[in-house]
Amino acid sequence: MNIIISNGSNDPIYTQIEQQIKAAIVSGQLKEGDMLPSMRVLAKELHISILTTKRAYEELERGGFIQTVAGKGCFVAPKNLEFVREMHLQELEDALAKAAELAKMCNIPDREVHTMLDMFLKGDLYE
Repeated sequence: MNIIISNGSNDPIYTQIEQQIKAAIVSGQLKEGDMLPSMRVLAKELHISILTTKRAYEELERGGFIQTVAGKGCFVAPKNLEFVREMHLQELEDALAKAAELAKMCNIPDREVHTMLDMFLKGDLYE
């Protein structure tokens, strides 16, 4: 697992860690039962405070992405498929909201936007 911390980001470091681990779990890069690096090891690798990694792991556990086993470590939790679907729907809604905003700004008629979306869904846009 390769976590990259950006000092230029507006997001706190623990949030950057949390988001990258979530993305790895949702994408399948990290699978159910995979062990995460210990908080100490991750803190050392990223040159950050252990309290920062602890907070990221706590947020991940609160969200149901990981489970902590006392004395053994943190592991990727079984996927809640409905939760993963909701996350994907939220990403889709965000992307469509941006597209709609751009279409309005550029005065692109709704029918053209619908046609483009249909073409993307069918895979016809670049063929």
